[in-house]
Amino acid sequence: MQLHRQAFRAMASPCELRVYAQRASQAQHAMSAAEAEVRRIEAKYSRYREDSVVSRINAAAGSGTAVEVDTETTGLLDYAATVHAESEGLFDITSGVLRRVWDFRSSRLPEPGAVEAIQPLIGWQRVDWVAPRIHLPLSGMQLDFGGFGKEYAVDRAATILLEMGVGSGIVDLGGDIRVLGPHPDGSPWRVGIRNPNAPERAVVAVHLAGGAIATSGDYERAFLLDGRRYSHLLDPRSGWPIAGSPASASVLADRCLIAGSAATVAMLNGERAAEWLRALGLPWLTVSHDLAIDGDAVHPAPAG
Repeated sequence: MQLHRQAFRAMASPCELRVYAQRASQAQHAMSAAEAEVRRIEAKYSRYREDSVVSRINAAAGSGTAVEVDTETTGLLDYAATVHAESEGLFDITSGVLRRVWDFRSSRLPEPGAVEAIQPLIGWQRVDWVAPRIHLPLSGMQLDFGGFGKEYAVDRAATILLEMGVGSGIVDLGGDIRVLGPHPDGSPWRVGIRNPNAPERAVVAVHLAGGAIATSGDYERAFLLDGRRYSHLLDPRSGWPIAGSPASASVLADRCLIAGSAATVAMLNGERAAEWLRALGLPWLTVSHDLAIDGDAVHPAPAG
C-alpha cells in the first residue's frame, strides 16, 4: 500500500490530502472527490461570493424578509447557536463586521467611537432564527462562517474519503486536521504544532491514530502599540482584542468542527484559557508566547 498526496489551495489556506491506497487511480479518485467537497462548501458559505448562502442572508439584512435555508445550513446555524450559548457569547458568527473598524495590517487603533458605533450590529441573540428561516434585523449585520466553516469542510472531506474506502490517511486544511486512521503499520500520524515565534517550524508534535486536531492562534495578526499587544482575537461583547490569551490553543476531538470551535473559544477566554480547557474535558495543548507548553494532549513529543 502506497502513500498518495494531493495538495491544493482553498479557503485562503494551503490544503493537503494524504491517503494510503493499493492503486494510484483509487487514491486519485477518492482525493478528487474530497477536494470537490471542500470546494463545494467554500462556494456555498464564502462571504466573498455573491452567490453563496451567506451572501444571500447578509444581503437581506434589514429588509424584513427572511431567507429560507436547507438542512445542511440549518445544522450549521444550530451548531453556531449552541456554541454561542455555551461560550456565553464569546463565539459569535455576527462579529465579523468588526473587521470594518479593525485593520491589523496598519497597526492602528480604530477611530474613537468606531467600535462602539458598530456594536449594535453584533450579537447572535439579535438574529431572527427559526429554522429553516433566518433574518438579520438590522441593515449592515452579517454572518461569517469563517470561524467554523473550514473545520466543517475537514470533516466532510474525511467522510467522503471514508465512504470511498480510504481507511488510512489525513485531511489537512490549513492546519485543521482530521485523521482517517493510522499508517498501515499501525503507527500514528505525527502532527506538528506551530512555533508562534517561527510559524514555519513546529514547537511540539502530537501523535494521532484517529480523530481531529485544530489550533487557534493569535500570532499571525497582531500589533504592538505603546507597549500593549493587540491581537486579532476580538471579544464580540466589547469589540476589543482579548488580552492574556496564550499564543495558541490546540484541541483534540472526534470531529474537527468540535476541536476548532473549542480551540477558538479557549483563546477567547484570554487568561482563563487553560482553566476553561481543563473544565471542557477534551485533550488540549497551549503554547505561550515564551514557548511554555501546557495541557494534557496525548503525549506531546519534541518536533524534529
